[in-house]
Amino acid sequence: MTADRPSWIHPGFRLIDGEGTFGWSELAALPIPAGGVVFGNRVSTVVAALAAAQRDDTPLRLARHGEASMDPSARTGFSVTLESSGTTGTPKRITHNFNRLSDRLKGLSDVGARWLLTYEPAAFAGLQVILTAAAAGALLVSVPGGGVAELVRASRQHAVTHVSGTPSFWRGFLMAAGDAVPPLRSVTLGGEAADQPLLDRLRQTFPEARLRHIYASTEAGALFAVADGRAGFPAEWLSEGRDGVALRIRDGVLEVRSPRAMLAAPGTGDGWLDTGDLVEVAGDRVLFAGRRDGLVNVGGVKVSPEAVEQRLLAVPGVADAAVVPVANPITGFLLTATVVPAPGGDEAALRAALRAATADLVPAARPRVLTLAAHIPLGATGKKSRKGLP
Repeated sequence: MTADRPSWIHPGFRLIDGEGTFGWSELAALPIPAGGVVFGNRVSTVVAALAAAQRDDTPLRLARHGEASMDPSARTGFSVTLESSGTTGTPKRITHNFNRLSDRLKGLSDVGARWLLTYEPAAFAGLQVILTAAAAGALLVSVPGGGVAELVRASRQHAVTHVSGTPSFWRGFLMAAGDAVPPLRSVTLGGEAADQPLLDRLRQTFPEARLRHIYASTEAGALFAVADGRAGFPAEWLSEGRDGVALRIRDGVLEVRSPRAMLAAPGTGDGWLDTGDLVEVAGDRVLFAGRRDGLVNVGGVKVSPEAVEQRLLAVPGVADAAVVPVANPITGFLLTATVVPAPGGDEAALRAALRAATADLVPAARPRVLTLAAHIPLGATGKKSRKGLP
């Protein structure tokens, strides 16, 4: 007998997961491993496991890394434990109240939408896309293990209308799609700072689409969306808040207080959560300037590779760029840059423009090595895979 459909799944929801096609009846029939832990490499498994855990009022852990065991301290009742990406250290296990994740999507109906999943299904961003498509009664297209080129092909094959991805993904998507881009209705960015040149390119490429960049994290949950086409967010939100979220800057780092944060979120004791994101106020805007844990010491000077990367991405003729620190026995670290040129550019002119873009930075922040490449690889999270770059 087919289990009752959860309220967060619209009756019109459909899923293409690799070679399989699923409606609710097919999802409800999937076998779910006992023990409360599911490896979330397939959307169909994630949705079926969520529905089963909610029905049984038991905790669920969506695993991405490590051993497949439930934490001994897992709370009773239905909750969802996710794993952070682990890009800056050991992955963290973070538990959310599922009702907080799904309730904000109630009443969202768009049965004609066709979503493309570009994130890992068990990641916070991936789960948000899954829940959004499920609540809207949309078609969700997933290509397990697929790279950017495969995702571009899937977007064309299934006439995708809605795509959410990291800025790094979008740069790769634009390069891989060329002139044959799908007619998207919704373009969303998340997971990394959205730079102005990329926002401008997306607006030009998809003039009819709703363009947003979303600020969220596994710990803090979905915080706010920016829809005015400008990088960063309005400085007035520091005093007014946004979408029920309070914002402030302390020692150059953005702190948030959110009703959608993880359960038992660590903080200052008054509900504020340190995001680790460096920000600066520029006129009427708050701009992101990299991660605090990404700062490196170059000859005694703390430098943000991400901030330097933003400089390079703003140079005309640059399709993508990555700045990484490389160990050096004298200075501790040096910065190196890998740049993907836009097609048809002049290499000498581009190199000169890149040098000019960083000329006013302190010497420690200027990349010592500049390499041109055909592409910059992406990791499983959709962010740049910096390992192995020169």
